[in-house]
Amino acid sequence: MKKVLIADSLDKEAVEQIKQIKTLDVTVKTGLDEAGLVQIIPDFNAIVVRSATKVTRKVIEAGKNLELIIRAGIGLDNIDAAAAKEKGIKVANTPAATSISVAEHAFGMMLAAVRQHGKANLSMKAHKWEKKNLSGTELYQKTLGLIGVGRIGQEVAKRAIAFGMKVVGYDIVPIKTDLAIKQVSLDELLAQADLISLHIPLTYQSRHMISDKEFAKMKNGIIIINAARGGTVDEKALLAALNAGKVRAAALDVYEKEPPEDFSLIDHPNVIALPHIGAAAEEGQNRAGMEVAKILKEKMG
Repeated sequence: MKKVLIADSLDKEAVEQIKQIKTLDVTVKTGLDEAGLVQIIPDFNAIVVRSATKVTRKVIEAGKNLELIIRAGIGLDNIDAAAAKEKGIKVANTPAATSISVAEHAFGMMLAAVRQHGKANLSMKAHKWEKKNLSGTELYQKTLGLIGVGRIGQEVAKRAIAFGMKVVGYDIVPIKTDLAIKQVSLDELLAQADLISLHIPLTYQSRHMISDKEFAKMKNGIIIINAARGGTVDEKALLAALNAGKVRAAALDVYEKEPPEDFSLIDHPNVIALPHIGAAAEEGQNRAGMEVAKILKEKMG
């Protein structure tokens, strides 16, 4: 039998379905650090992770029987895919499963940012009534700039269009969609957008894609939404832009270091900060788990 390690919490229904695959011997053991994984991974043929567990080069090199690494989610930044490729280990993910979950989350962050929901919530919990200080703006007829117009970006666009927004998009590949998204250059997007939402992976090319130079090209009072990956936005540059009033508000679900150690950006009064929960919707996690079960059955069943 092939041995499978589920190293992060997975949808319960999906775990039961995986355990029912007769050719698999399934172990659920979460919370392992690199040393812990290195110690036990030699016994396993496959490992399933979400975002917490890091499948590093050391782990991969220790996995003498490892054939398959599955990420129940979109990105692969917690997996050393290059090291896996060198050893001939297959790497799979579930890119479509949580697209709606993340898109709804990003759109909710957008609404919260324009209407100051974060400030209002904290104010009420402090037993204050600061109604006059908490005015906002509508999303209607505002221009949303999408950096990254793949599955999630297009789901965000659907919701923006339903709200009567204009949508412009920048991507490194041509945008193929029937949605009313105008494809523009990055500089055009920076100049036109009233709100910018990022939906790109963290790569060598995308690290600090939005920094001082890019903020200078934006409208005064721009709103930044990032539910993609930490590091795509230069946090020091964002904090400076917030302090200067260039950025009116930012809603962040991802950070350069997770969990954060420096809270200076998070503590800014015009920042809504969430702990990387974009995909944490029951339906999305169920779809991701079921996709993992399907992959395991196809490749190891």
